[in-house]
Amino acid sequence: MTSPTGREAAVRGEILGLERRRRWSDDEKLAIVLSVGENGATVSQVAQRHEIRRQQIW
Repeated sequence: MTSPTGREAAVRGEILGLERRRRWSDDEKLAIVLSVGENGATVSQVAQRHEIRRQQIW
C-alpha cells in the first residue's frame, strides 16, 4: 500500500474531518467528574456540556 499524496491526504481530511484531540489537566478532569450530581446533573448532561462521551467520564 502506498502512502497518499498531499492532495489525497487533503481530500481525505475534508471527507473524514480533522481529528480533535484535547489535553485535559488533572484539575479539569477532576472538575468534570465532580460536576456529575451537582444540581442534579446527570453523566449525560455533563458529557454533553464538555463535548465528550459519557464513557470518558468514568
